[in-house]
Amino acid sequence: MTVSRRSIGKREVNPIGFGCMSLSWAYGRKPTDEEGAAILHRALDLGYDHLDTARLYGMGHNEELLGKSLKGLRERFYLASKTGIFVEGDKRWVDCRPQTLRTALEASLKTLQTDYIDLYYLHRHDYDTPVEESVGALGDLIREGKIGGIGLSEVSAATLRRAAKEHHITAVQNEYSLWTRNPELGVLEACRELGTTFVAFSPLGRGVLTGTIQDTAEFAENDFRASMPRFSDENWPHNRELVHVFAKMAEAEGVTPAQLALAWVLSRGEHVVAIPGTGRMQHLEENIARWDYQPSPVELQRLDALINQSTVRGHRYSHALRANIDTEEFA
Repeated sequence: MTVSRRSIGKREVNPIGFGCMSLSWAYGRKPTDEEGAAILHRALDLGYDHLDTARLYGMGHNEELLGKSLKGLRERFYLASKTGIFVEGDKRWVDCRPQTLRTALEASLKTLQTDYIDLYYLHRHDYDTPVEESVGALGDLIREGKIGGIGLSEVSAATLRRAAKEHHITAVQNEYSLWTRNPELGVLEACRELGTTFVAFSPLGRGVLTGTIQDTAEFAENDFRASMPRFSDENWPHNRELVHVFAKMAEAEGVTPAQLALAWVLSRGEHVVAIPGTGRMQHLEENIARWDYQPSPVELQRLDALINQSTVRGHRYSHALRANIDTEEFA
């Protein structure tokens, strides 16, 4: 398969975009705002033209950082944001009611310092609001010129098909990597059939497939991964050995582990793009440096056999975070 620029809706983008979450939240230390601004500007200079954020990331901080840092440069990138997850203290809930979506969008437009978001996602499936109602409300926002397309995140093929009957869905953003294969149970193919771009988040397996994680005990106290079963004392030693073999395969190919992992994701179909995230300049540069690298079919088969749903131990999410995940699950 030829790796070239790919489409999200009517926009052509580099198949490797930038997931901005790590500039505000989730994986331990976050960059300062000055460092974050420098990373964003460097991303544009390197050819990243698809930037992905969300109201949730840093409770508005991520959108604010993009708005301030990239003011006046809006035409240089395709902007995606999300709403639907709300947090207050220890309470976390999902709300995708039409009026909530409209209110949230207005807040994001103001914070991002723009009058238009190219792609607006429902961040999670709201089991209390029919997806048709939520998508219908977003369709109204398209007609008003405030958003360009509708996205869904962490949804199943069945939910996507329901939503698509109400309005065309521009993109589905689900976790996908060698390390997490759930999209192969249906939604990847449903996207292909419906003309919907599949956006792979965490294509580097929460950083695992970069080969840089050795001891999970070194995770910072606020590191999101510490609660994930795959990093537990029981599961991590086994999973770490898989990654060691993977790193040797990357070395033999003349690329970094991250570059090999991204190439595998992009090999899954012309309708697939990836949005690796990082808070480090070095990794930002590394991730896009070999964006058009293509492993051979034989190498892809070897990768498939090494890291997959049967060889990785542990669920990708803690029990607490599974409640609003609508994706298909392996038995």
